[in-house]
Amino acid sequence: MLSTIYLIGARASGKTTIGRTLAEALKYDFVDTDLYLQESTQMTVADVVAREGWGGFRLRESEALKAVTAPGRVIATGGGMVLSAANRAFMRANGTVLYLNVPAEVMAARLEADPNAAQRPTLTGRSIIEEVSEVLASREPLYRETAHHVLDASAPIGAVLQQALGLLDS
Repeated sequence: MLSTIYLIGARASGKTTIGRTLAEALKYDFVDTDLYLQESTQMTVADVVAREGWGGFRLRESEALKAVTAPGRVIATGGGMVLSAANRAFMRANGTVLYLNVPAEVMAARLEADPNAAQRPTLTGRSIIEEVSEVLASREPLYRETAHHVLDASAPIGAVLQQALGLLDS
């Protein structure tokens, strides 16, 4: 039976990149909740936050999670999806949750290389490394609480894919 696979982790942890690769390997559909939200609202994450605040965005994000959940899908979630206890419980109950764990320094380097500010608005207004470190420290317990499995997503894509496939097969 096909299941739903959720990828969680901070922004720039590789959820979209690994998600697409994993979906292809499993012959599953791939959905990115941020992209789904952008397409369904015709607004970027930054637009939603500017118009509705972070609370409005988080509500839309939770609705998107439920809308895209289906068997045979790999779902890349927004980095803050785990902030809602209801979202954490929903993902654990409706699929397998993989936490893409990446050190703050690696994520900061990735963000500096491809900031994509419209899709990844600043959360604190601080420098990238300060923000990533602070956000990761506050969310790390939530990611671990939600995850069925933790992957080292600082490894090359092929190695992360093999980790994921091995865990899903066990």
